Amino acid sequence: MTSVRPLNDDEVFNEMKKMVAFIKQEALEKAREIKVKADEEFNIEKAKIVRQESLNIEAVFERKIKQAEVQKRISQSNHVNKARLRTLEEREKVLNDLFETANGRIHTLAKSDSYAQLLKQLVLQGAYTLMETDVAVRCRQSDLDLVKVATEYASEEYNKTFGKTLSFTVSEDYLPAASAGGIILSGVQGKIVVDNTLEARLDIVKEQMLPQLKVTLFGNSPNRKFFN
Repeated sequence: MTSVRPLNDDEVFNEMKKMVAFIKQEALEKAREIKVKADEEFNIEKAKIVRQESLNIEAVFERKIKQAEVQKRISQSNHVNKARLRTLEEREKVLNDLFETANGRIHTLAKSDSYAQLLKQLVLQGAYTLMETDVAVRCRQSDLDLVKVATEYASEEYNKTFGKTLSFTVSEDYLPAASAGGIILSGVQGKIVVDNTLEARLDIVKEQMLPQLKVTLFGNSPNRKFFN
């Protein structure tokens, strides 16, 4: 039977060195494995963070681009609106100047030879509108004689048309001297009034001819698709 010989000190020391070397090698390999795994996990996590941050940056960038586009559209819209308002203001100024000129011209009608005939037509038209047999007339004091002649003419024409006598009363409540002229007629004790002053007639013309004047002066609107 073979007996096991005890190890001497050198042999024990050598065995210990081998064990230490083995353990150290195992530790180094384990450390390398841990480092490799840690590096892999780090790189994966880094890639996730970089990707997420890239997405965040892209989202912020896209949001800023959209905001810039919205601001650009708002700015363009404001610019267009301001330009449109300036255009409308200029057009309004042109129309106001035109009507102001027309208003100045109607103040010269009373000095023309045709004014007497105009008063006759205004009185007759007012009488036809009222369809009353008793009519009160207001006029400028300076037109008093011309209006009396006009009422006589209107009475004759009214009688020819309807076979009825038309009575006019010229009021002493005269129109202002600064008025351009014309007359105001009333019936049914002042309850029905026909304003045939030249200023009132000009206002009617303004309202009726304004669309036509705009087309004549400025052309048709580019946004309008249908025309009468």
